[in-house]
Formats: sequence, C-alpha cells, structure tokens
Amino acid sequence: MVVHRAIEYYETMHEMSIAMNIVELASAAAQAEGAGRIRTIELEIGTLAGVMVESLEFCFEAAARDTLAEGATLSIVSLPAAGRCLDCDQVSPMSSLTTQCPHCGAWLLDITTGKELRINAITIDDAG
Repeated sequence: MVVHRAIEYYETMHEMSIAMNIVELASAAAQAEGAGRIRTIELEIGTLAGVMVESLEFCFEAAARDTLAEGATLSIVSLPAAGRCLDCDQVSPMSSLTTQCPHCGAWLLDITTGKELRINAITIDDAG
C-alpha cells in the first residue's frame, strides 16, 4: 500500500512539473501578445507520451493560480501512436511501446507518432 501511494505521488509530481512548464510557456506567449488573461490552452498529447491526462488536468489548476492562466481551460487532443517496422517498413498503429508488427510479426518498431506533448494553441483576452 505504501509503495502504491509513493508511485501515485511521483506520477503527480511529474504531471505537476509538466503543468508548471505549460503555464510558464503559455503565459510568456500571452504576455508577448499583450494578453489580459488566457482562456484556453490546447495541448496535443500522444498516447505514448507517458502523461496521465487526469493528473495533468488536476495539477494544471494549481500551477495556474495567480498567473494569466488562472481559470483557463485545458483542451487536450489525444494523438494516436504509430510505428514503422524496422523489418518490413510498414507503418501500423501502436497500443504500447512493445507492440508487435501486425504485418510481419517483428517486435522492432520505430515510433513515428504518439510521443508528442506540445501546446498547439492559446486563446487569450486582450488586456484592457
């Protein structure tokens, strides 16, 4: 039981670091545009990015306090994972880091999409 709680704490800390970074980047971009506040931050997160979306949403609220992003909404677009087989060169969907190629059965796939974590757009209100 203690180990499980320690893992949850670690995972939340990982997402808190990501949330703080998102707030910092979005706030800097918003300030450069003369924003009064940030309304929405749209993120693209790959399914293999290693981010727990629920934890990120929870941490974002705390990270955004007393910033231009306070009260902002996170809009998260989930990007499916795909990989190119190093044996047969076919691209196929991946459900995990250890997905087997459905075309030839090989286990060596080079991830082509699904590890992304980026701010795609920021919606702001003008200052004033």
